[in-house]
Amino acid sequence: MRILIRTFAIALVCLCIGCKENATNSPTMNTDKNNTTTVDAKLLYKAEAQLGEGAFWDSATSRFFWIDIEGKQLHIYTPLTNDNSSFPTPSRIGTVVPQSDTTAVVALEDGIYIMNTSNGDLTLLSDVEQTMTTNRFNDGKCDPNGNLWVGSMHLEQSAPEASVYKVTPTSEATKMIENVTISNGIVWTKDGSIMYYIDTPTGQIRAYDYDKASATISNMRVAVTVSTDLGFPDGMTIDENDHLWVGLWNGNAVAQFNPISGELISKIEVPAHNVTACAFGGPNLDKLYITTASVDMSPEEQERFPDAGSLFVATPGVRGVKSIRFGTK
Repeated sequence: MRILIRTFAIALVCLCIGCKENATNSPTMNTDKNNTTTVDAKLLYKAEAQLGEGAFWDSATSRFFWIDIEGKQLHIYTPLTNDNSSFPTPSRIGTVVPQSDTTAVVALEDGIYIMNTSNGDLTLLSDVEQTMTTNRFNDGKCDPNGNLWVGSMHLEQSAPEASVYKVTPTSEATKMIENVTISNGIVWTKDGSIMYYIDTPTGQIRAYDYDKASATISNMRVAVTVSTDLGFPDGMTIDENDHLWVGLWNGNAVAQFNPISGELISKIEVPAHNVTACAFGGPNLDKLYITTASVDMSPEEQERFPDAGSLFVATPGVRGVKSIRFGTK
């Protein structure tokens, strides 16, 4: 979810928009002047994605799903073989969540579709927001009931005219959050009681109580305020301790936050200027797979980060939780 941040004096105007992993190498750790532990990410798979995003580890197949929004591609990376399969999409793709071993739900510009991941065929699931040409769909994940929560974003980045929808496997779409500008990271705690959500220009991670029986949210509050010194919060995942891991656009890192205290716990330094999303994966869910973008960089940044747009991996010393497929509980 790309963010164009070259000036923001008046307001935060954002558009949020191969190497094999060496599992035997120990992570490089150090502590900065603020006593924040840092770990270095390593190049996993050399790619040239314009706007890599949509990080999702599918535990059932041991594959990593990711997308290139501007490149209009769905990618499926298999670490065991270092193979990356790609499927073109007819418009920009905002997110992907597997549905089965051979299908996935994807959010395109004009609606939500089911893609056959064997041949790339698309079937329309919901045309919600099809007539809103000032928006496009962006990030999304599934709740503990297997419903897709997917947000849209305002293309001109200047007005909170986008929303977050809950889309059921039977294609029912319900607006759950409105007055959004750039919808981004969304996760649920291990027990499913709290949902965390990012609208990037706010610089905040919001918390909501989640009612599994009705698949609804309530009691919005701010859990974390992300300092602009760190960058701008983008995609997000959650670990077994219910700590949040957030990609930082314009921040060269993934940040770990405690959403109860709001404090920054650690950072993963990534050799890419714009870090977009992450997901825990691997057999033990102890690897953090990270997507990045190659857009919105100065010539100096392009020279400094030649692998921007690639996939990276880190071993942060904590495990994640299994992500939920579309339509499953």
